[in-house]
Amino acid sequence: MLDYVGLESDLDAEERMIRDTAREFVDEKVRPDVGEHWIEGTFPTDLVEEMGELGFYAPNLDGYGSPNVSETAYGLLMQELEACDSGLRSMASVQGALVMYPIHAFGSDEQKDEWLPALGRGEAVGCFGLTEPQHGSNPTAMETYAERDAEGYTLNGSKTWITNSPIADVAIVWGRDRSAEDTPVRGFLVETDRDGVSTNKIDEKLSLRASITGEIGLNDVYVPEENVLPEVSGMKGPLSCLTQARYGIAWGAIGAARDCFETAREYATDREQFGGPIARFQLQQQKLAEMATQITTSQLLAHRLAELKERGELRPQHVSMAKRNNVRMARDQSRIAREMLGGNGITADYSPMRHMANLETVYTYEGTHDIHTLILGQDLTGFAAYE
Repeated sequence: MLDYVGLESDLDAEERMIRDTAREFVDEKVRPDVGEHWIEGTFPTDLVEEMGELGFYAPNLDGYGSPNVSETAYGLLMQELEACDSGLRSMASVQGALVMYPIHAFGSDEQKDEWLPALGRGEAVGCFGLTEPQHGSNPTAMETYAERDAEGYTLNGSKTWITNSPIADVAIVWGRDRSAEDTPVRGFLVETDRDGVSTNKIDEKLSLRASITGEIGLNDVYVPEENVLPEVSGMKGPLSCLTQARYGIAWGAIGAARDCFETAREYATDREQFGGPIARFQLQQQKLAEMATQITTSQLLAHRLAELKERGELRPQHVSMAKRNNVRMARDQSRIAREMLGGNGITADYSPMRHMANLETVYTYEGTHDIHTLILGQDLTGFAAYE
């Protein structure tokens, strides 16, 4: 696999094992059928528990069955999963970074004991409810709300574009607490079998099709006091979760781009036209050289982020830069890989066009490319252009 400047020579034994385990898993269990899943708009739910057994959900957390692996190991895992399909990485990323992480960081001991082991093993599935039909890039304007009574809260509102919601056992729902001064944003653990909860699937997507996406409807849903995440209030909660998930996306997008590169390189060396392989032509070599350069640059950025994260020096703006750069890179290079495959490139027999379509979603979700541009702009100038 492409590792042009030898970054992986510095991996320790555990990091190599996690990389190789994930690569073997997707090659044997997912890759053979992922094109069909993408066409049919299905996710291989029969593999959810096996992914848990292999430690694919939040392995960088400590305790409650999580092994506390390095941030590089976690990034490599996300890279290998997305090299297969963005939907596979999305499922694991949401389960770990957006569901297990907030429970681990902000939950009570009872919440951690109840949910973290089950989620880590894949015996339960979670989802993260922040985006609303009218509020995507500006989640602070959310309309979902909770009102307190003597024993708990009643929730009303709707969330959309929620990965895993139709198969989820629990949702981390963010809403405004109207019972408190200044209506702060609070996090609620909402079991999806509660009265008033609906999790309708969103069909007819043209991107990220091998991922189960849905809505969360909340119609007078009662949750007890013990379902509130006690250790956080305000937008710090959901935004800190997104920083964790975006870190994984910055790594995962490299996997998609690398798979496109490897597919295009193999095709170019095997495909013969005009008396020999098309890889001998300067135009094809220029494309491969540029792809390799862009992927390598993104790899360097991701590895640096892992170092900063391990040291506790990673800022959300660092992650915005990496998410913005690496997803754009993967989006652009998947298109180049697709064109190198000619007419064969539009079939499900080859991965680049599937990656290309998926990356349109990755380019948009968890902060659009433009929003991350403005986050960087504010950090560099001191002016918030979106206010």
